[in-house]
Amino acid sequence: MLRKTIAKTMVTASALALVAGAALAEGKPRIGAAVYGLNAEFMQIWADAAENHPAVKEGLVELTVFDGRYDALVQQEQFETMITEGYSAIIFVPIDIEAGAAAVDAAAEAGIPVFGSNTRVNSDKLTAYVGSNDVESGYMEAKYILDKIGCKGNVVIIEGPIGQSAQIQRLEGNQKALAECPDVKVLEQQTANWSRAEAQTLMENWLTKHGSAINGVIGQNDEMALGAIEAIKAANLNVGDFAIAGIDGVTDALHAVKAGDMASILQDGAAQAQGALDLAIASAIPGYEPMSPIWKKYPDMPWNGGKDAEYNVPWTPVTAENVDALLAERQ
Repeated sequence: MLRKTIAKTMVTASALALVAGAALAEGKPRIGAAVYGLNAEFMQIWADAAENHPAVKEGLVELTVFDGRYDALVQQEQFETMITEGYSAIIFVPIDIEAGAAAVDAAAEAGIPVFGSNTRVNSDKLTAYVGSNDVESGYMEAKYILDKIGCKGNVVIIEGPIGQSAQIQRLEGNQKALAECPDVKVLEQQTANWSRAEAQTLMENWLTKHGSAINGVIGQNDEMALGAIEAIKAANLNVGDFAIAGIDGVTDALHAVKAGDMASILQDGAAQAQGALDLAIASAIPGYEPMSPIWKKYPDMPWNGGKDAEYNVPWTPVTAENVDALLAERQ
C-alpha cells in the first residue's frame, strides 16, 4: 500500500523535472543525499564524510543531505523536491527496501540517476550501489556470540527497523549462524529501530522475564547492543556474564570493545558515502576521476571506471589490536 501511495503522489513531481532541470543546466551539478535518519552516530559519520568529500570541499559540486527522519513518506517528499528542482544525481539510503522503490523509479523516469549506499532498495532502476554485505556481518556477529557461549544456551536478537534491508539481511546472517548451533534457543526477537533507548527498554523487559537465562545478546547494530549493556548494568548484573555483539563500530562501541563488554564489526560508512558520491559526480561530469581516498584504502574494491553495478566495502572486525587505532581516527 505504501509503495502504491508513493508512486501515485510522485507523478506530478516527475512531470515537473524537465522544467526545473533546464533552469539548473548551466550551474554546477547538484547532488542530493537522501538518508533514512541522522539521529545516531553511524549516519552522522556517513553524512559528515559526504560533506567533506574533496569534490564538495573544492566546490566542484553542490551537495545537500536530507534527513529522512526514519520515515519512508518523508523520503518520498524529499525525492519529489529533488526531482522538481532538477538535481543532477541522487544518493539514496532508504529506510524501507520496498517503499523506496517508487521514489527510485520516479527519479529514473525524470532522467536523474540514483545511487544506493548503505541500505538497499528493490528497484532495477538503481544505477549502482556502494555498501557492505549485511548477511556477512549478521553471520559474523552471531558466530561470535555462539562461539563465546559454546554453541549452547539462550540468546535474544534485537533487530533493526522491520523492512529495512540491513534488518532483513543481518537477520538472515544471524539465522545462518544459529542453524549451526541447534541447541541454542532464541528467547526473544524484536525490533528496537536502531535506537539505544528502545533497546535498553526491551532488554530491561527481557531481563525481568528471563533473568540469567539469557546468555547472549545479538544486536543488529552497536547502538542497540549498547542499550542492552545499559539495561544489564542498571539491573546490577555483570556485563561479563553475557556475550554481546553489535555492528557499525561507532565510538561508544569501540570503547565498549576496549573495556571487554562487547564485540563489534566496523562498517565503513565514510567509504560508503564517498564512494557513492564519486559515482554520482561521475554521472554528472564527463571524464571525472574519483577524488576520494577510499579507493586507495580498499584496493580490493577497484574503481573500474565507475561502471560497476555494485561496490562492496569490506567489514573490519574490531579487536584489541586495532581498537586504539580506530579510536584515534575519530579524533
